[in-house]
Amino acid sequence: MKVDTSNLKHLAIIMDGNGRWAKSKGKPRFYGHYKGVLNIIKILREVYKLNIFCVSMFCFSTENWNRPKDEIDHLFKYIETFFKKNIDEFIKKEIKINISGDISKLPIDIQKIINESLNKTKNFNKMVFNICLNYGGRDDIVNACKNITNDVINNKINLNDINEISFKNYLYTKDLPDVDLLIRTSGEERISNFLLYQLAYAELIFVEKYWPEFNIKDLHECINIYNKRKRRFGGL
Repeated sequence: MKVDTSNLKHLAIIMDGNGRWAKSKGKPRFYGHYKGVLNIIKILREVYKLNIFCVSMFCFSTENWNRPKDEIDHLFKYIETFFKKNIDEFIKKEIKINISGDISKLPIDIQKIINESLNKTKNFNKMVFNICLNYGGRDDIVNACKNITNDVINNKINLNDINEISFKNYLYTKDLPDVDLLIRTSGEERISNFLLYQLAYAELIFVEKYWPEFNIKDLHECINIYNKRKRRFGGL
């Protein structure tokens, strides 16, 4: 199947349904996260082949801290393994790692390997893998407001300089284009505090499949649906 991605620069994915998928298989929830993390690299490789400049994946939200500690610990371990296992491939393919979210609250060993990955890929620009960790859209906007206020107080910027473009420069995604297409798996139809500012004119597609079973064919189908949409950006 030929897939046209010429009008798709930024793909965002809410990888939902890991726990429910595991439960349907008679497995513990953390097994679903294990399989979900494995699926990330499969989809990421296809995104790379399709020449999509940026993909953002919602890996851990600011609200996910409310989940059982055992489940969170397993998820962080899988994320750590993901970085260790795939960093050489990212370097070879010149994929830049970008982190959206406050990783200072993550375990120290996770912070270390993330910062190492950021440093090793910081000069690449062929593709960006934006990993949203301890991320919340409202938190992103509030932090941007705080930093803008601080810059105004310290005379770094003028109040009249604040507009949609300058505001974007204070977000975690400041160097990335706005989201064109958001895909959410598991059948849930909401955005769950994900990239609120960046999703302003994104097309939304909700897939019934749980994330661990979402495959390359499903990705292609979503992109083909996206290409049939008429994006007006508020115009006619």
